[in-house]
Amino acid sequence: MKTTYICNLNRFDFMQDRYARRGVSSTKEDVHQAIAHIDKGLFPKAFCKIVPDYLGGDPDYCNLMHADGAGSKSALAYAYWRETGDMEVWAGIAQDAIVMNTDDLLCAGVTGPMLLSSTIGRNKQRIPGAVVAALIQGAEDFCRQMAGYGLDIHLTGGETADLGDLVRTVVVDSTVMARIRRDEVIDNSRIAPGDLIVGLSSYGQAVYERAYNSGIGSNGLTSARHDVFGPELGQKYPETYDKQSPKDLVYSGRHKLTGVEPVTGMTYGKLLLAPTRTYAPVIREVLAKRRKDIHGMVHCSGGGQTKVLHFVEGLRVIKDNMLPLPPLFHIIQQESGTPWEEMYKVFNMGHRMELYVSEPAAASIVDMVRPFGIEAAVVGRVEEAPRAELCMEVPYGRFIYHK
Repeated sequence: MKTTYICNLNRFDFMQDRYARRGVSSTKEDVHQAIAHIDKGLFPKAFCKIVPDYLGGDPDYCNLMHADGAGSKSALAYAYWRETGDMEVWAGIAQDAIVMNTDDLLCAGVTGPMLLSSTIGRNKQRIPGAVVAALIQGAEDFCRQMAGYGLDIHLTGGETADLGDLVRTVVVDSTVMARIRRDEVIDNSRIAPGDLIVGLSSYGQAVYERAYNSGIGSNGLTSARHDVFGPELGQKYPETYDKQSPKDLVYSGRHKLTGVEPVTGMTYGKLLLAPTRTYAPVIREVLAKRRKDIHGMVHCSGGGQTKVLHFVEGLRVIKDNMLPLPPLFHIIQQESGTPWEEMYKVFNMGHRMELYVSEPAAASIVDMVRPFGIEAAVVGRVEEAPRAELCMEVPYGRFIYHK
């Protein structure tokens, strides 16, 4: 019999302390408190804030704008580039900064057109113009690739700032804006008892990806890179971490950037730098054929598998048929000793996009996804409950999470 662990999302325990000492948080509770009283827009349960159509003035339409970025993944890209000379990692960082925005908008039912603006803050002493050019080219190439799948993402320029006094290496962010009909919005308010959850894998190789994707995305990278890589990385590239971090938490793992992981045959560096997978081509097709059957969508980014708890009330979300766990998450857990219940709060653990759908539609949606080279499965279901609750039943235990 599996042991059941009751987990409060906001509890402060050993692992939360470990994250906090590194200057990061798996729940960002202080941020949620800071914005608790801010107007939540036209659709309060939507994955992104949605406002009236201020640009067009049409009461049938609404506007969405979202900002996010590659986070501390860019520090790892910097180290890998310095170590190997591989410029390809910067195209991946450009994609990370875009997808963390576009795929959040997907969850509100938006597949385009989208307007994209990028912001690059660099330390000019360490990040030359060639890297900036690679980031810009990477963004252009990604948008061009998506256009081949019918997705209109238009680059509108951006800002590159030299911030040597503030930035040790480089920060890569983007802002995306879109306009959509109000009656096409997916706002999670229709998630209901009886719904099934279709999970789309974060790992493997989609037909539009050039290589195997470890599934890491752009969340939890501060902990992942410090837990996986050994101290020599920090000694060689001290600019990749905060000097105020406790020494026992700085690059405390055993692996080297260029060491080869035996299961995938990829270097550990490339595994953690796998570009954040976009689900845009898949979701575009699903929405075209099954929009009315989709009651909600969740991008399992910050907060990992517990992200859904921000968007439901009076429901129990049960995930008891998860996709196989990719090798990288095994490695992170083994190197860090992080409890499994915490791993599911920080990382996507195998699927980063989930659709809450009517039962009759689930099988056909799974069938629509697979031709894209992405694994999909009904990973769970929704029940009525006294309050919002997530129950994870996985090989490592039974974990129950509350807000």
